[in-house]
Amino acid sequence: MSHTELIRSPLVAQAAAVANREVSARALLEAHLTQIDARQPAVNAFRAVAADSARHAADHADALLAAGQGPRGRLFGVPVAIKDQICTRGLVTSAGSKMLENWRPPYDATAVSRLVAEGAIIIGKTNQDEFAMGSTSATCAFGAVHHPWDLDRAPGGSSGGSAAAVADFQAAGALGTDTGGSIRQPASHCGLVGIKPTWGRVSRHGAIAYASSLDQIGPLARTVADAALMLEVIAGRDMNDMGSLDAPVPAYSALAAAAAADPDALKGLRVGVPTELMGEGNAPAVKAAIEAAHARFEALGAILVPVSLPHTSFAIQTYYLIAMAEASSNLARYDGLRYGHRAEGARDLEDLIARSRSEGLGPEVKRRILLGTFALSAGYYDAFYGKAQAVRALIRRDFEAAYATCDIIASPTSPVTAPRLDVRQDDPLAIYLMDIDTVMSNLAGHPSLSMPVALDDDGLPIGLQLMGPHLGEETIIRAAAAYEARHPFAGRALEGRA
Repeated sequence: MSHTELIRSPLVAQAAAVANREVSARALLEAHLTQIDARQPAVNAFRAVAADSARHAADHADALLAAGQGPRGRLFGVPVAIKDQICTRGLVTSAGSKMLENWRPPYDATAVSRLVAEGAIIIGKTNQDEFAMGSTSATCAFGAVHHPWDLDRAPGGSSGGSAAAVADFQAAGALGTDTGGSIRQPASHCGLVGIKPTWGRVSRHGAIAYASSLDQIGPLARTVADAALMLEVIAGRDMNDMGSLDAPVPAYSALAAAAAADPDALKGLRVGVPTELMGEGNAPAVKAAIEAAHARFEALGAILVPVSLPHTSFAIQTYYLIAMAEASSNLARYDGLRYGHRAEGARDLEDLIARSRSEGLGPEVKRRILLGTFALSAGYYDAFYGKAQAVRALIRRDFEAAYATCDIIASPTSPVTAPRLDVRQDDPLAIYLMDIDTVMSNLAGHPSLSMPVALDDDGLPIGLQLMGPHLGEETIIRAAAAYEARHPFAGRALEGRA
């Protein structure tokens, strides 16, 4: 099997090839490292590449296979990448910020531990918007991430490095974090499948906090089956995260395979068409692609059901008030004393804290901390943060009412395709509005998935978002796998990119 064939095959196929000794884990790893070497300067998907430790792990995997003691795990020998927001023992974890530029955690996040326990090989840490605050992956202290299909465009954010690495065949799959769309939006922009699980379905232990009531770790991959398998591996109760749910983890990968093989998998499925998310704010190509996807669902036996989410117009304001307020609290620890960068030459304690934060944090992070602190301040708490939480409850009720009439809701993931890197970076509001389709799932705490369904006139991917009720991952994965099997995403010509 050639280098190109190796890295372009699905994650599931790569795991099978290693398990069947059709290719060695070391050869598979080296094929991905070669791709990283060739593409990293242009794409900048990685914050750090763990070549030495990954080679050691691959050689150990091959030794186990040679001794008849493998494969050990469902991801045995497969190279995966981890967002810089997620802790990896001994490997730099900076959350895209100079505040944590050289920090190397003494432990792995639970999600990382579970990947490694299933035999995955951590190939490196991916670039991102600083502290996960952004929708373009252009706010990183270590340089912007570039879209692998068009280097002048943004891959989305904040998990843009994870998306770019997988889309550019630098890793078989990756972990990202999603606070308001940071897995699904880059998945949409880069032609990938990304899953934001139900809040608490995947442990947040070891994920550097942005907004604790919204943050969630999830997978990015090139197929529904790959994303389903990764979610199956990382999901489940974790006593290190008291917010994690004590609920059985379904065999998501088996469900995906069964749905893909069943020609009647979508018959009778009630697909909600959300009026408020199909309006004028969408680019014409996006709206047309999602309407076409709705029609395909119907042709495959699904029942289209108009639904209303009446508080959609308040979602962005509600989300950013809550997220910024929680960020203000979570990032207070980075003061030059307890955590993070410490400035030199300070006159006193107040000057030390001011200088350390000024030097260590970028402008977007400072903006969100200031706005969040204001929203929490005396005299404004009830008017801003308290009211946002009340509206959040109304948004959750909107979804509960909708799911009384439908099984899933199908909408655009993003109102636009990948933007150019040189536009709108100085207009925070325009960037915030790019999250309009994704933030409500975070506010409700419900699962959602983005999958590619079309290309626009510039040849850029368009993502379909499938949203489900609490712990409804099974339903959205089944629906996505059945749709993908009958309408596979063709992508675009990839010659010259590997």
